[in-house]
Amino acid sequence: MKAYLFLAVAIVSELFGTSMLKASEGFSKWLPSLATVLGLGIAFYALSITLQHIPIGTAYAIWSGVGTAVTAIIGIVVWKETANMTTAAGLVLIMLGVVIINLKGAAH
Repeated sequence: MKAYLFLAVAIVSELFGTSMLKASEGFSKWLPSLATVLGLGIAFYALSITLQHIPIGTAYAIWSGVGTAVTAIIGIVVWKETANMTTAAGLVLIMLGVVIINLKGAAH
């Protein structure tokens, strides 16, 4: 269970780092740039701890799937990016893929 806590930390810090990457405007703003490096550094550290206990395929599917879906939602809500039915369908498919991988994955 502790491994999933580290995975959650990895996901949240990756979401933060990616959001700050957008805010850094191509690393032209120093504070969001620093926050990007810090957020992504924590993300990869927490993911490395996770991989000691959860198979890489399972952990990466969750990390990248949830990260991609939530990043898209953050883009829509925070950064006012456009969304349509194709975006929604893609997000549903990403989440469905994560669920399918975890149904009978090596973690069980």
